[in-house]
Amino acid sequence: MVQEQIIARGIKDARVIGAMRKIARHRFVDAGLINRSYDDSALPIGEKQTLSQPFMAAQMTEALALRGNEKVLEIGTGSGYQTALRAELCFNVFSVEKIRALSHQARALLDQLEYHNIAIHVGDGTIGWSEHSPYDAIIVAAGAPAVPKPLLEQLTAGGRLVIPVGDEQAQVLLKITRDAAGFAEERLGECRFVKLLGKNGWRD
Repeated sequence: MVQEQIIARGIKDARVIGAMRKIARHRFVDAGLINRSYDDSALPIGEKQTLSQPFMAAQMTEALALRGNEKVLEIGTGSGYQTALRAELCFNVFSVEKIRALSHQARALLDQLEYHNIAIHVGDGTIGWSEHSPYDAIIVAAGAPAVPKPLLEQLTAGGRLVIPVGDEQAQVLLKITRDAAGFAEERLGECRFVKLLGKNGWRD
C-alpha cells in the first residue's frame, strides 16, 4: 500500500510515510472488510461514514507539515485511523466527532493501541473546539459547503487548515494558511467526502 499508493503518487514527507507504514489499517475496519483494508479506496465504517482512501489520508496529513510539537484539531474522528496517524506526527490531537457511537469505538481502539496524546469530544465539528485553541493545524475529514469561520478563528498565526469544500457531489481540497495579512489559500486537487454536518456546514 505505502509503496504503490503513497510513495508512487508523490508523497515525500518521510514522517508521514513512516507513520503510514507503522499503523495497521486493518485494525480500523469491520471484520467483514479486513481483506479490503489496504485497497486503494475509501471503506464504510458504519453510520453512513467512511474511512478515507489511504492516499487521501497521506496527502491531507502531509499538507499539515507536522514536525512533532504541534497541537492539532481534527474534525471527524471516524474510525480513529487518521487520528492515530496524526498522533504519530504531533504533540496532541484534539478530535471532534458528531456521532457518539463512532467516538466510543474509536476511543476504545486508540486506548488499546496506547495513544495517550489524543482527546476526543462528541459535538458539532463545524464550531471547532475553542477550549483548546489556538491550533497549529486543523484538518477536516468531511466536505463543507464553505470554510467554517470558527475553524479559521481557532488557527494560530502560521497555522494550516486542510478541508474539502464544494457541493454534495464533489469538492476541492483546500490548504489555508493563516499569516499576518489574513489567510492564503492553496488548491490541492479534487476529492469527494461525506457531508460535514453542523451549524456551519450542511444541515441534518
